[in-house]
Parts: sequence; structure tokens; C-alpha cells
Amino acid sequence: MGRKEPDEAYGTPQKYDPTFKGPIHDRSCTDIICCILLVVAIVGYVIVGIVAWTHGDPRKVIYPTDSRGQFCGQLGTPNENKPFLFYFNIIKCASPLVLLEFHCPTKQICVNKCPDQYLTYQNARRQTKDFEYYKQFCVPGFNNPQKSLPKVLQDGDCPSMITPSKPLAHRCLPAINTKKGVIMVGNDTTFEDGMGKRRNVTELVEGAKKANVVLEARQLAMKIFEDYTVSWYWIIIGLVIAMVFSLIFVVLLRFLAGIMIWVMIVLVILVLGYGIIHCYMEYARLKGEDGSDVSLKDLGFQTDLRVYLHLRQTWLAFMIILCIMEVIIILLLIFLRKRILIAIALIKEASRAIGYIMTSLVFPLCTFFLVCLCIAYWASTAVFLSTSNEAVYKVFNETSECDYAGQTCIPETFNMTNITKECPDARCLFAFYGGVTAYHKYLIVFQIYNAFMFFWLANFVIALGQVTLAGAFASYYWAFKKPDDMPAFPLFSSFGRALRYHTGSMAFGSLILAIVQIIRVLLEYLDHRLKAAENKFAKFLLTCLKCCFWCLEKFIKFLNRNAYIMIAIYGTNFCTSAKNAFFLLMRNIIRVTVLDKVTDFLLFLGKLLIVGSVGILAFFFFTQRIDVVRDTAPPLNYYWVPILTVIMGSYLIAHGFFSVYAMCVDTLFLCFCEDLERNDGSPERPYYMSPELSEILLKGSLESSKSADSQG
Repeated sequence: MGRKEPDEAYGTPQKYDPTFKGPIHDRSCTDIICCILLVVAIVGYVIVGIVAWTHGDPRKVIYPTDSRGQFCGQLGTPNENKPFLFYFNIIKCASPLVLLEFHCPTKQICVNKCPDQYLTYQNARRQTKDFEYYKQFCVPGFNNPQKSLPKVLQDGDCPSMITPSKPLAHRCLPAINTKKGVIMVGNDTTFEDGMGKRRNVTELVEGAKKANVVLEARQLAMKIFEDYTVSWYWIIIGLVIAMVFSLIFVVLLRFLAGIMIWVMIVLVILVLGYGIIHCYMEYARLKGEDGSDVSLKDLGFQTDLRVYLHLRQTWLAFMIILCIMEVIIILLLIFLRKRILIAIALIKEASRAIGYIMTSLVFPLCTFFLVCLCIAYWASTAVFLSTSNEAVYKVFNETSECDYAGQTCIPETFNMTNITKECPDARCLFAFYGGVTAYHKYLIVFQIYNAFMFFWLANFVIALGQVTLAGAFASYYWAFKKPDDMPAFPLFSSFGRALRYHTGSMAFGSLILAIVQIIRVLLEYLDHRLKAAENKFAKFLLTCLKCCFWCLEKFIKFLNRNAYIMIAIYGTNFCTSAKNAFFLLMRNIIRVTVLDKVTDFLLFLGKLLIVGSVGILAFFFFTQRIDVVRDTAPPLNYYWVPILTVIMGSYLIAHGFFSVYAMCVDTLFLCFCEDLERNDGSPERPYYMSPELSEILLKGSLESSKSADSQG
């Protein structure tokens, strides 16, 4: 009685059915409502994209704009021959408004070149030659040297002075240099501001720093882009090497699964061991060198990661991390040494299945391509939505206080309003791109919808791949005579069944996951906004919510994956499949722990070996430590850019190949559990599993059950 209670709690085991021969072909459409909902959502998504592309202009986030919101240096604009943005008074950029309004509160115009000399307006109008040079930095059309200085400055016709400048990201910023620790512009440490005052160069520096807040990130991006332009072909070669390694590994698994697994385990331990020795050697080498004892905390964040490699603390941290990984892996291998033999048998069976369905190895490329389409559509729509605003102008007051400061205004009618009378030095300047229409008010809603649809469609594409692979591998398992009883094209047959009958079920599962993921994104946004808050309870509650939804997402992914396997086999709807898969796993919880998860661990070691090998090779190449190809490595600003790209790309490639194995193992494992419940191995009810698999799996499962019973 004691052994029947768990069966009753987790559903009724499957009964023997002589007509069951694998994935059911006579099936009907499932979860039709979700299918319709997905189609409607996609139509709405396309409409949002069209509206965004109609109103948006990506140039707004790339190119500078003057005080009237006109682009600098763009074809078809009034300033197409003026690529640089010039600030009338760069000192005003030190104002907090730069960070609050993302705009410098001084007039800005587009110019064809930056000034290369120091000159005040008062001095320039005394000589025709100087005035001709100076007026190119005044508003277009200004040509009145007789106009009084106060009137010129009040009307914002010209800057009070110009200083030697250099273009940075198409902005004219002071050409600051340092001589013997003294900051200068040109050869002077002070300058006349054109208003009769002498100012220190440090005021220009502060203004330039605030104006450069966004530009620093852009400069970093430009340097990274430069590194990609000179190293892209080497990155591709690295990714090709990772693909070749992965393919060779998978092919060898087909014929030498047992040997390859043990070789892989030894190599992973050796690679980590080499990493530990290398880190220790670097740590010892830096002893006594100047600056090597600076702590990571004192150094802070540096864009050039090579700086960190000159610190002993960096190599000590690397060594500790690798030691912890090495110890964990060795302990797991010792603890799971008996289960590894069982897992190897499951991997051997997966290798045989993949050997009969070789097209499954290239199928992840289809999934990857569709996911890339989802990413491209989401990213382009997000950019167009964020740039579909209209130019907004605000009142900026440079010298005195004004009650109208910060209010919106219209440049064409600004001089006819009472604002100019009450605040003579007020200006109506371009502030940012926004809007007050209904469309602009709901832009944030469109952005959330854009992110939600990206999650939904990306999860749907992944679900389609999982259902397709599960159906193909299930047809292999349930073929009594392999491969004679298998369909001619198992992968294409499974793909057709998934799209024709189960689009709704896949949409249902991916919808649930997308809802959880968008909630997690919103929680991250709230956490970012509450960083400056002092409410500790709110922070604690938010942290708990983030943790709970992270766990929920992992559980839903696990449940969806197994539900899709049941959908591929039986053609039931999503809820029924999820319930049956969950109950089947709970009825075989010991096998899940000792077989399925050990196999996942071994496959993870395989990915770790490929990524580690290619990553070490990339590190030695791009840091010019290989004598044979020392002169071949390209010159880089940051050598970590191609190395990290190769490592991440290698992981994605290895994950793509091993994901087929993982899906095959999960499918075969669920089929194995069903096979045990349906059949007993007698001539009347024979097992569908191969003799090699049944011998080791049944023996291992029996030992696990006895161990669990004895512990109980």
C-alpha cells in the first residue's frame, strides 16, 4: 500500500497499449484560442512597427542637433555642410541642467569647422578680417558689426568669445592640454569671457566635462567598433574553430561516447589546473612591481581592462575562482562516479538517435536565425519608437532667475511673448525630443508591448525547435526495429506536425513564460529607480520579488520543456501535457535526479571544455603571446573586445550543438520512463529501449530505488 500512494498522488501510471507505436499521427489542433491570440498580437506588433517606422528617425540618437532641433551635417538639411556643433558658452554646460534636461543651457549652432583661435566678439568687430572669421560662429545670416555688444548678446546673435577647439563626436570642445601639470587652452591658463571678466581655464574644463557625459560612452563605443573593424575576420576564424571543435566532439560522441566523456572530464580538470598555475605565476611575477599592490576597489572602473592585469589582486581573484570551480567539479565527479556510467549509456543512446537523424544537428541554425529576426525587429522598433518624438523647446535663462525657466515655448513666436519683457536674457532653445499628442503619451506603453512581444515570439521560436526535435527523437525511441520502423524524414514530419496542430499550445507555453519575463524586466526597472531611495523595506520587498520570479521563470522553463515533449508524442493540449509530464517526472523523481541531471552536468562540461580551449587560444593570439603569429595579431585599443566576443560566440555555438543532445536526452528519458510503465520486458510486452540501454539503465535504476528505500 505504501508504494501505491505516490502513484495516486502523482497520477496513474501509463497502461500497456498494443496500438501505441510512438508519436501519434492522427491528432487534432490544440489550444486554438491561444493560436488566434498570437496571430492578433503579431498583427498588432506589425502595426506598432509600421507606426514607429513612420514617425521615428534614428538620426536623433546619433547626430547632434542645434538649438532649433536641426541636424548637423546631414544630407537634405539646412546644415548639411556644417557637421560640427558649436556651443556659444561652453561654461554653461557645467550647469546641473545638463544632467536633468540632457541639454546644455546655451545656444548651439552647426558650423563647418571648429574655431582654432581665441577671440572675443568685442575685439573681432574692430577688424574686418577678424569679423569675417568670427561671424561663421554666429547665427546664420548675421552680418551687422555696428550692432551694440549688449544687443548682440541679448538677441543671441553671436557668442561673447570663441576658444581653440577640437571636434569630438561632432561637437566642438575646448582644445585643453597640460604642460607640467598646468591646464591650458592654447598657451594661456586664463581667458577673457568677452564680458570684461577674466576666467580660469578650469571653468572651461568643467563645462566640457558635463557636455562630454554622454560622449565618453560614445567614444568607448567608437574604440570598440574600431577593434571590431580590424579583428572581425580573426573573430570569425575563432568562431569557425569553435564550430569545428563542437562538430568533431559531437561526431566522436557518436562512435566513442564512453571514451570521449572520460577524456572530456580529464581535459576540463587539466584546463582548470593550467589556469590556476598560470594565475599563480602571474601573481608571483608581479610581486614588487610598482603599482601592482593597488586594490581593485581603489582603482575603480577602467575601460581599458589591461590595467587590471597589472594588479596582483586581479590574478589572486582569478586563482581563487578557478580553485573553487576545480574543487566543486572534482567533488561532484567523486560523488557521482557510479551515476556517470549510467549517464554515459544515455548519451550513447542519444548519439545513436542523432546518428539516424543527422539533420537535427543543423536544425538549431534555423532556430538561431528566427531568434535573430525577433531580436532585429525588436531592436529596430525600439529605436524608431524612442526617436518618434517631436522637437520640444524650453525657456533657458543664462544669467538671472526667471519664473518661466523650464517651461515649453515656440521659437517662432517667443520674441512676441511677455517672457522676453520680464526675462530679457531668456532664450527659447531646443531641449529634447518629446511630444504632447496621444501617440507620444502612449510611447512607453508601445515600448512595453514591443518588449513583451519580443519575449513571446522568441520563446515561441524556441518552443517550436523543442517540439520539433522531441517529435523526431521520440519517433526513434518508439521504433521497435531501428531504423526500419522510423519515418523517412522524422525531423521534417515532426516540424510539420508542430506547426499544423500545436501552434496554439506552443503559443500558450511561451505566453506564460513571456509574462513572467516582462514582470522581471519591470522589477529590474523599479529596482534601478529605487537605488537612491532610503526605504529599506521597499528594497527588501523588491529583492524578494525578483528572487521569486527568477525561480518561477526557471521552473516554467523546465515544465514547458517537458510539456513540449509530451505534446510532440501524444498531441495533447498544453495544460494536459504539462500535467502528465510533471506527474511522470514525480513518479520517477529518483531517476530524474541520478540520470537526467548528471547527463546535463556532463554536457555542461563539454561546453566548458570547448569554450575554455577556444578562449585560451584567443587570449594568447590577441595578446601576441604566440611567437609564430606575433606579427599577425591586429593592433587593438582593448584586446578584451575580440576575446570576449570569441568566448561568447563559442559558447553559443557549443550550446547550439549540445542543445540537440540535451533535448535528445530529455526526450529519451521521458520515453524511457513511459516505456517502463507501459511494458515489462516480457515477449508479450517488450521494451522499446535498446538492449544496451535497458541493461545499464534498469540496473542503475534498481540500485537507485533500493538506495532510496533503504534511506527511507
